Amino acid sequence: MTASRRDFLKVSGGCFAYVALASACAPLRSRQQWTAPAHSTVATMPFGRLDLIGPDTWALVSTPLGGDRTTFSYGGLIAGRGGVIAVEGFYRRAGAERLAQRARELTGRWTHVVLTHYHTDHSGGLAGYTTPCGKPSLRATARTRDLVFGGGPVAPSKDAGMTCAFADVVIVPADNPGSIDLGNRRVRLDSPSGHTASDIALIDDDAGITGAGDLLWNGMFPNYVDAVPEIPAASIRHLEKTRARTFVPGHGAVTDRAALARYLTLLDDIEAAARRGHKAGTTAAQVSATYTIPTTLGEWMATKPSLERAMTAWYRQLDTK
Repeated sequence: MTASRRDFLKVSGGCFAYVALASACAPLRSRQQWTAPAHSTVATMPFGRLDLIGPDTWALVSTPLGGDRTTFSYGGLIAGRGGVIAVEGFYRRAGAERLAQRARELTGRWTHVVLTHYHTDHSGGLAGYTTPCGKPSLRATARTRDLVFGGGPVAPSKDAGMTCAFADVVIVPADNPGSIDLGNRRVRLDSPSGHTASDIALIDDDAGITGAGDLLWNGMFPNYVDAVPEIPAASIRHLEKTRARTFVPGHGAVTDRAALARYLTLLDDIEAAARRGHKAGTTAAQVSATYTIPTTLGEWMATKPSLERAMTAWYRQLDTK
């Protein structure tokens, strides 16, 4: 199956369509590696798996390539004696509902949801966290809240039920994100923007785990739809300074520091190609048409339109200098 440039640009503003189209163009081996199990699986659902990746920490590994598109992004659960954090709202309500159910089954507790950014594949199902007995505390940056509930360019469709349920979002200040105390563990929140104007990462220093959201992609070329291109590499270098050994990306397999370094090399290589082309006076389309990902970085799911979007974003920034 192939996707035309016109069709891709028409529907791929948000990452949910971006992932679907990029994976459709990828070789079978790449698609299998993208969601290959690397940890102990504790639950399997039509749209994903729940893998134990550390002490009382689970990653929800989305598997939309199988055809069930309830979830597209990765998410997860972080549990302590005093509470549980669920990460992401997913694409459809059923994803959030199922993760909330698993949280109660695994821990008996339920207190927080953290939304890493506003894109619909991460936020569209938030209303699934509400129950007749109440709802967890939702944390997001002010910018993310405004775009989710106010209708950003690739935000969810307006949902009156969701707006009502989460009218009291706990704002995470970009300049002082703070942390969440779960009793026997504390999870730091960080806001190294880059994928959008307002991202959140979750860092558990003691467990050595960082949930990076779409600041990190693994095995799939990143979506530059909202990116200010110079910022993502700086954000990854920032996350590199943590004590984390395990990184949960927004899309792609749960990974380690070596893969983080490969991703940073990819971002640097994209920048170098864009700068060379811009200096030479060639167009972004011409540069993207000839750009190839270095073979030393392994296999990545990428399409020509996704490469052109990255180069166009770089050219837009370089044109202002």
